[in-house]
Amino acid sequence: MTNEIILWVVFAVIVPAALVFDLVLHGNDRKIRMKEALFWSAIWIALALIFAILIFLMLGSEKALNFVTGYLVEESLSVDNLFVFLLLFTYFGVSENHQHRVLFWGIIGAVVMRGVFILTGITLLNHLQWIIYIFGAFLIFTGIRLSFQKEEEVDPEKNPVLKIFRKFVPLTKNYHGHSFFKKVEGKRLATPLLMVLVVIEATDIIFAMDSVPAILSITRNTFIVFTSNIFAILGLRSMYFALAGIIQKLRFLNYGLSAILVFLGIKMIISSKTFFGLNVPFLGIEIPIGISLGVIAGILAIAALASFIWPEKKDNNTPAKKE
Repeated sequence: MTNEIILWVVFAVIVPAALVFDLVLHGNDRKIRMKEALFWSAIWIALALIFAILIFLMLGSEKALNFVTGYLVEESLSVDNLFVFLLLFTYFGVSENHQHRVLFWGIIGAVVMRGVFILTGITLLNHLQWIIYIFGAFLIFTGIRLSFQKEEEVDPEKNPVLKIFRKFVPLTKNYHGHSFFKKVEGKRLATPLLMVLVVIEATDIIFAMDSVPAILSITRNTFIVFTSNIFAILGLRSMYFALAGIIQKLRFLNYGLSAILVFLGIKMIISSKTFFGLNVPFLGIEIPIGISLGVIAGILAIAALASFIWPEKKDNNTPAKKE
């Protein structure tokens, strides 16, 4: 049994065990407090770091750095999901007591979908060399587009998945606790909570179209890509409850994520030795993983620091309260 297979087994044991423990611990409907969310965020980050150490010991420093870089990229890009989660829960009036349940099953679905996306992406890159330019250009385009999206508002009602769901799936008028289905007059109907879960799953598919090519620009090793991606997703739920109160204050985060996507897109394109079979002098350049990790971490740090140094100005025209 090779070291990589052993790590696959360790991963296959750790992740389901942690998820089951999390489900049992949070089985009762209740609001997740910030301290508890921060604790669980630290647990998931610690598990990822421990796994990175195991990779370092069993597979070497390069793959360990690839894992850490991939994890950091996926975790940072996933922050965009938090804005959408907050919007959807607010828009559909989902009780804070039931948000954890929705996110838990949303994460399970995301794990499956990310696996499909990753296997498809790696297969395409291995069999169609030119697809690397498509992925790279897509990352650059997405990064540039992201930098102009800060002031745009997302309207859940325009989501095509939501429209299709409402058209073909019978719904109850009201929520029924944490239930996704409810029997009404002998008929089994979906509750609005299931509708929210479906929209969240659809949203994750859209985000995967950005994040999977991003991590494939770092490495094509299936084990590293999948494990770093899944560890980042698993910590996303706790991060939502921990950062929900301050996430909107990171006003320059979009620009940081934009710069990261553009950097990774360029990195992916210049890594190819040829351009559609033609030798080009500036191609075939492999940016060392240590430099990539430093650039990504540096961009995130600058974006976060700038957000706190230059916070968004409040409207001074609001009349002051009388004492």
